[in-house]
Parts: sequence; C-alpha cells; structure tokens
Amino acid sequence: MQFKKLSLSPPQILVIGFALIIFLGALLLMLPISSATGETLPFVDALFTATSATCVTGLIVVDTGTYFSTFGQVVIILLIQVGGLGFMTVATLFSLVLKRKISLKDRLLLQEAMNQNSVEGIVRLIRKVLLYSLIIESSAALLFTIRWAFDMPFGRAFYFGIWHAVSMFNNAGFDLFGEYQSLTNYVGDPIVNFVAMFLIVSGGLGFIVLSDVFEFWKRRKLSLHSKVVLSMTSALIVVGAIVIFIFEFTNSRTLGSLGWSGKIWGTFFQSVTPRTAGANTLDIGALRQATQFFMIILMFIGASPGSTGGGIKTTTLTILVGAVISMIRGRTDLVLFRYRMAEERIFKALTITFLALFLVIAVAMVLSTTEDASFLSILFETTSAFGTVGLSMGLTGKLTVIGKIIISFTMFAGRLGLLTLAYALGPKKGKELYRHPEGKIIIG
Repeated sequence: MQFKKLSLSPPQILVIGFALIIFLGALLLMLPISSATGETLPFVDALFTATSATCVTGLIVVDTGTYFSTFGQVVIILLIQVGGLGFMTVATLFSLVLKRKISLKDRLLLQEAMNQNSVEGIVRLIRKVLLYSLIIESSAALLFTIRWAFDMPFGRAFYFGIWHAVSMFNNAGFDLFGEYQSLTNYVGDPIVNFVAMFLIVSGGLGFIVLSDVFEFWKRRKLSLHSKVVLSMTSALIVVGAIVIFIFEFTNSRTLGSLGWSGKIWGTFFQSVTPRTAGANTLDIGALRQATQFFMIILMFIGASPGSTGGGIKTTTLTILVGAVISMIRGRTDLVLFRYRMAEERIFKALTITFLALFLVIAVAMVLSTTEDASFLSILFETTSAFGTVGLSMGLTGKLTVIGKIIISFTMFAGRLGLLTLAYALGPKKGKELYRHPEGKIIIG
C-alpha cells in the first residue's frame, strides 16, 4: 500500500514550525530545573510563556526575573532569538556553517518568512540579517553591561546586558528585574533609554531597511520601501511623543512627578515601546485612559514588514492613509515618493487591516465574557497580544485558563501574520482565467 507524499506549502511549514518550537519550549519550561524553586510550571502557563517568547511578545503570567532559574531564563531568551529571527533563518545559519546547499524549497520558505516578493538574493539577505543582528546585539550588550556594572556585580551585569540586548532587539519585552517592574527604575537614565530605544527601533524597522541603512554610504540611495518605513516610523514616534506628553504632563503618577529630563525620556520611550517592544519606564496602569487608548492604536499599527515586530505594519498604514488622501483629492492613483502603487497592494493593505480588526474585536468580545476586568483593559491586552507588544495594564496575571489560551492564539496569529495563517489553512488559488462584467453600487 502506497501513501501519497505529504506536500506542505511554505505558510503551512511556517505555522507548523513555530507551533513545534512553542510546544518544545513549553515542555522545557515545565521542567523543575526551569524554576527557581524546583516546582513544575502548569502546562497552560508554560505554553503561554513559550508562546509569548517565541512570538516575541512579552506578556507574562509569572515573573521572569524571580520565578525562573538561570536555565529557564536561557530557554526563554533562546526562544526569543529564534522567534525574532525566524526558525528558518536560524536553520539557514546552520546550513551555511555546515556548507550545505540551500535548496529552492528552502529559499521559498525564507521568502515567505521574510515577507519578500521573490527568492532573488534571499540567502544574501539572510547573511546580512545574521550579521546585523550580531553587531547590534553585541554592541548594545556591551553598553548595557557597562551601565549596569555600577548597580550590580559585573558577572550579573554582563548576563543582564546580553539577555536584555537580545530581548529588546527582538522586540520581546521580557526583562529580569523582577516584580514586573521592567525598566521603571531607569525612567530618566539616558544610557538605558537610548540603547533600549535604539534596539527597539532597529528591530522594528525590518532587515531590508537595516540593510539599506547600513549600505547607504555605498549606494547613496534608499529603496522606496525603506523611505516609506523610515518616514512613517519617524512620524509615529514624534506624534506619539507629543500626544503622550500632552496627556501625561500633569499626571502625578507618571510624568507629573518627574523632572524635565525624566519627562522627555519617559515620553519618547512610551512612544517607541508600543511599536511591539513591550518594555516600559512608566507604570502603564497609571496612565490616563486617553493615553492608554492612544497606545492601543500604536500597538495595532505595530512595526514594519520583515522585522521582529507585529501589528498591521507601518507600510499598511501608509497605503491606507495615502489611499484616503488620494480619494479625497479625486485622484485615481496612489503615489508615494513618485511611485504609483498597484491596486493589489491597496487590496492587500485593506485585507490585512480588516482581518486584524476582526480578530481584535472578536477576541476582546470573548474575553469580556470570560475575564473580570474593564473593557479598556481587555482591549489593551488583546491588542498587545496581536501586535506582539507585551505591554499590559495588569490583566495578564489574572487571566483565566480560557483567557490564557485565547491570548496565546492571538499572539501566535499576530507573529505569523493573518495572511500567512489564512494561506496555511486554505492555500490561495491561482489567478482566474476570466473577469466578470463591471457592476456599480452606491457607496457613502
């Protein structure tokens, strides 16, 4: 009896690959050696933590710095690194080290994982991804180590430096300071703030943009994609900082009690971190509701394509805003930096946004019936999970078992991308060989 060979599409392989890594991570985190006290972490909590780490989110049901042993913390940071770079990127690294040939199927998988339009130059891009990641994380780890050596023994500072450099660059949001305090003790510290924000922004730009920036001195030009990403990222950071500063300036529980230096650093850090980072220097629960809702919007937008972050992405927002402006001006074409966008791009942006809105709204509605919390807190948690951000108003540790499973799925969907998940569940068909006659309906 012969069995038909199982043929999986690239999206299906990515979904299964990430699921297997999460399951393996959960099993490792359940081992007594993973906890500081030697107890066994319940499976649902281990699965939640492994999902949060692999999907580089940062939502936690147990405190990373106090609950887990060094072994458990190393497992988490390895999951973060693999999840941030992508398991196919890590697999390619081993292939390159062992001098194995990268097959066409592997290149197609890398194309899907890196959200590229073709396989041309994909292996060269992976080499750059690994090199840039090593350079940025090593440099940041050194700066963190030097700074924290003034606050703790050098060995611990070195460990903290490496651990947090990897966590911040991959936009994970996990920290080892304990008591769920994140970086609140360093709200006005220039070195910690600057290095952390640089890591978050670098990881969120995407490796295509990083490659363009690193090689700008040689090419003297940027691609259209890089121009769009850099422009929108800068605009969101500046606008976010202004809005947060205005809303929180007189809040005695956040910016109100800080000096001007603390106000500026705290404002910009809270503007950067909702872009899928998860670390915070201000108490998120103490922010005004207007600020919290504004951060929900920033988390929903997220980072950029091909990065370690989630959300609908900055390019999607740019196309949507551009399409609205073009429609208002009565123009038929969407033009960005003197380039016309194909209709396919606009439809894809609309599809991604609609699916994201549907997921966030559906999950928030379900959690409203299973969790005992305010709707704003639930919406904040849901959007944080979808955008793989990791910020929380304090709901994560109070989630029911059902709530933890739902949030875990939301993080998984947010990291892989809704289109990738949709293609994995139902592979897209080829182009239609005919077109229907054009019809007209009234809109608006």
